[in-house]
Amino acid sequence: MTKAEIIAEISTKTGIEKVDVQETVEAFFKVVKNSMVGGENVYVRGFGSFVVKKRAKKTARNISKNTAIIIPEHFVPSFKPAKTFVEKVKSGNKSEKAKKA
Repeated sequence: MTKAEIIAEISTKTGIEKVDVQETVEAFFKVVKNSMVGGENVYVRGFGSFVVKKRAKKTARNISKNTAIIIPEHFVPSFKPAKTFVEKVKSGNKSEKAKKA
């Protein structure tokens, strides 16, 4: 599902104009991005957590040149789904597989 499809579905379910829904969705993503860039985690109860993870400094190999390179410590964005969300996906996929069989 794409962002455009999400916007269209929210618009049809709520009756709100697509333009307004798009602005809201874009604003949500902007807040999440800016918070994570600033080192803050974002928690959405019942859905999951957008967290910033720290990767330690490590030594890696450049296979083509056969040399060692050092990758400095850095931060990466990550998403951890909520337990209730994971359970819904697991139970939902079981019923989908049963329908296809």
